[in-house]
Amino acid sequence: MVRDSFAFGVCDLVPFAYRAEFPDPENLFADYFNSSSVGLCILDLEFRYLAINNTLAEINGIPAQDHIGKTVREILGDFADGVEPELRLVISTGEPVVNLEGSNVLPARTGTGHWVGSSYPIKDATGAVTRIGVVLVEVTVQKRLHQSLQDVGGRLRKEMDRLQMLLDVSTILSSNWNLQQAFPQISARIRRVLRQEYAGFELQDASTGLLVRQAEDFPMGKGLLSSLTISPHDSPGGRSLQQGAALIFSKSQMQGFDAEITKNFLAEGFRSLCCVPLVRPRGPLGVLVLGSTRKNAFQPEDLDLLKQVASQFAVALENHRAAVEIEALKNRLAEEKAYLEGELRSQGLFEEIVGDSPALKKVLDQVATVAPSEATVLILGETGTGKELFARAIHRLSRRKDGSFIKLNCAAIPTGLLESELFGHEKGAFTGAVSQKIGRLELADGGTLLLDEIGEIPLELQPKLLRVLQDHEFERLGSTRTIKVNLRLVAATNRDLAKAIAEREFRSDLFYRLSVFPIRVPALRERGEDIPLLVRYFVRKFALRMERQIETIPKETMNALTAWSWPGNVRELENLMERSVILSRGTALHVPVSEMRAESRTAVSHTDHSLENAEREHILHVLRQTKGTIAGPDGAAARLGLKRTTLQSKMQRLKITRRDYMGS
Repeated sequence: MVRDSFAFGVCDLVPFAYRAEFPDPENLFADYFNSSSVGLCILDLEFRYLAINNTLAEINGIPAQDHIGKTVREILGDFADGVEPELRLVISTGEPVVNLEGSNVLPARTGTGHWVGSSYPIKDATGAVTRIGVVLVEVTVQKRLHQSLQDVGGRLRKEMDRLQMLLDVSTILSSNWNLQQAFPQISARIRRVLRQEYAGFELQDASTGLLVRQAEDFPMGKGLLSSLTISPHDSPGGRSLQQGAALIFSKSQMQGFDAEITKNFLAEGFRSLCCVPLVRPRGPLGVLVLGSTRKNAFQPEDLDLLKQVASQFAVALENHRAAVEIEALKNRLAEEKAYLEGELRSQGLFEEIVGDSPALKKVLDQVATVAPSEATVLILGETGTGKELFARAIHRLSRRKDGSFIKLNCAAIPTGLLESELFGHEKGAFTGAVSQKIGRLELADGGTLLLDEIGEIPLELQPKLLRVLQDHEFERLGSTRTIKVNLRLVAATNRDLAKAIAEREFRSDLFYRLSVFPIRVPALRERGEDIPLLVRYFVRKFALRMERQIETIPKETMNALTAWSWPGNVRELENLMERSVILSRGTALHVPVSEMRAESRTAVSHTDHSLENAEREHILHVLRQTKGTIAGPDGAAARLGLKRTTLQSKMQRLKITRRDYMGS
């Protein structure tokens, strides 16, 4: 008998390797016929079954005896198209065809295992191929292990990607708490994991309750989303915020909202939406929104990841808000310090109220009476009577003495800048507003605000001031955020406000709100007995500053000073004493009395009804009506029927200065 040889091997996943010579097919069946993990068959050169074990027969779904004498195509049908080329290759080359990658090589009509099949030549003694042996080895366990390892590896990679994303977000936020600036980078990191097309976050406005978009990242958007404010009651983001839970919305669920933002989401082609609330212990802050044009783009397992991102967002928002508040407080303290230091440098030589006259004592009694209350005080008096000094006394005697005393001279600031000076402004509120400015109202929070020359405040600004007095709130220029203040207002003026009301230059409701407790400061001529005390006080102060030794004041000089009418009041006396100390050569005070008499004669001459004086007074009257505005359709020049340059020439000739018509 000619002995045929059948040599076969299997891939690395097969748990055995076998090489042997078989005298006939029966020897092959003797070893593997009852194997449950190896399928065997022997084919002739026309691909007819000569022998087959039960394992392969069961895979093919046909009894073993029904295979014998039939071809592979008769048994396998069209599946033979994939088998026959391998068999022909074995015959033509005399080499085995080992299939290491295939799975379910034969149509497993029964069973669900995974198999790897290979074909081997069976040769006679001369080396000619006479038959073909086919071996199928079950690799179900190995396949499952391999798939399991792939699944575990995929999950590990996915988790690593998510952890890296969280780390990247944390790194970005730790270096920049300003989410508006950092958001595009954060969205790009999230997109690597969730593949969203849109990302944005909205914060809830404390005053309106609306959700206001702070930033968005939507490179392929049509521009339908960026400028909308969002109702919290009828929008996906609002529902997420109200429920305090992360929510996923499908296209059909989005169609159930009437909010304009949701309609625009749909118009942008969104089929999936994910909303995650930004919540801190102090309450809800806003919501993070992700959108996708893909159906079911967000899965429940994504919510845990987004909650961690939202938590980092909320912390960053809190830190940013705290940083802004700290910076604002630092700026306020710095401005207040600079302002107060400037006040200390610029305030006059008044450190105490000097005098012992009955008129002065009456005013001091009124100050002592009203100071402990929170009432608004209106201080009336001529220019130079020391109204600011009495306002400071009210502050020092009040319960706000530890707070700030802030002063604003309404006549010394141009009309266009007065509102900004009073209320403050935001960066970019108007041309030249290069940075945020804290107004005097805000600086005076917890203290006292003196509005000097309140009669010069523009008519259009008066309702805003009235609101502060009534509601203790205002908005900076260029801002919609309402600022609450707790301050006490003291106003001062040398104008006749009743006359200004009659001429419709001052609001009556503001006047009544200001004059809760009016105090009239007497002119210096009304308290002549205080003049010697004031003279000695000023002489001592100036002499100390100039390192002069002034020991005596001539009697005739003091009599002249006491007899003088002092139209400029205490300020005029202060200035004269400074000039007198400078002029004094020895220890006796030298006062230029002759200059006072010359000024007196000049003043008397101006009281006549000369044409020049009448012209001067008329121009001053018009300038006061226009609040110092010279040019323009409502300016003094237009009202007088003069050119601007002509009016300015007349003002120079008549020696009219800003102080004459705007006060001091």
